Amino acid sequence: MIALDQDWLADNPLPPLEHDTDKNRRGRLLVAGGAVSVPGALLLSGEAGYRAGAGKVQLAVPEPIASLVGVRMPEAAVFALAINEEGELGPEAQTLANLVERCDALVLGPGTGRDADGHALLRAVLAQDRGEVALLLDAAVLAASPDFVDELKAWRGPLVLTPHPGEMAMLMRCDAEEVEPAIAVEAANRFGATVLLKGPKTWIASPGMAVIEYPGGGPGLGTGGSGDVLAGVIGGLLARGADAQTAAGWGVWAHGEAGRKLAKTVAPIGFMAREVLCEIPRLLYT
Repeated sequence: MIALDQDWLADNPLPPLEHDTDKNRRGRLLVAGGAVSVPGALLLSGEAGYRAGAGKVQLAVPEPIASLVGVRMPEAAVFALAINEEGELGPEAQTLANLVERCDALVLGPGTGRDADGHALLRAVLAQDRGEVALLLDAAVLAASPDFVDELKAWRGPLVLTPHPGEMAMLMRCDAEEVEPAIAVEAANRFGATVLLKGPKTWIASPGMAVIEYPGGGPGLGTGGSGDVLAGVIGGLLARGADAQTAAGWGVWAHGEAGRKLAKTVAPIGFMAREVLCEIPRLLYT
C-alpha cells in the first residue's frame, strides 16, 4: 500500500490554475440527489464542489425543495426532479438525462435513501452520449450499480465509487464480514473504477495501481453530511479536470485534514459537516 501523504500529493498534483481562467474553463459540476427529508444534502455537496474549485455548480433536486435550495445557494443553477410517494427521487429521470451533456462532472446520489429509484437514475445517465464526463456514484445509486457492471466499465470518462462498509457489502453483494481493504481492489477491477472504501481509515483502489491508504481525519468526521461534503469535493476536482485517482486522493486528504484541524480548534467531536467546507480551499490551494 502507498500512504496518502505529502509525498503522494507532490507526485500527483492537481491541474494547474491558469491566471486567465474563467468559470467555464474551471469546470461545470452537476450534483443530483437528495430527498424531501434531507433537503440540505445537496447544498453540502454543491458548496463543496465550489470550495474545491469548480467554476459552475448545478443541483438537480426533488421538485418540492427546488425553490428552497435555489434561494439557499444563489450561486448554483437548480433543476427539479420528480419524486415518488416516499419523497425520494422517482423513476422519471429524463430531466436528469438531459442535464448530463451540460456538465464536465456528475456526482450522482448524495442524500438519496433506500426508497430512491437508483436504477432509473443510473440507467438514464448511462444511456446518454456523454463524451468524457466524469461520474461519481454515492449512496442509493451504489446499491443499483451491480446491475450495470458492463455499462459502468464502458463509461468513457473518469469513474469514482464512494462506498462505506455497508454500501460496499451491497455493491459487491457480499456479507459485511467480507468487507476489508482487499475488496476495494476487487471492486475497482469489477467496475473499472476508482473505489474509496470509507471508514476510520480510507483505502483508495484503482485498476492496475497500488492501493492508497489514508489514516483518517478523526472521529469528528463521523457525522451526518460528512460524506456529502467528501463527494462534492471530489466532484469539484473532477470537474476541474483531475483524473479519478488524483481527485479521489486529494479529496480524501483535504476532507480528512479539515477534520483534523477542526478537532484541534473546536473539539474531537461535535463540529458540523458544514464547518468542514471553509477549510477545503485553504488545504487545496495554499
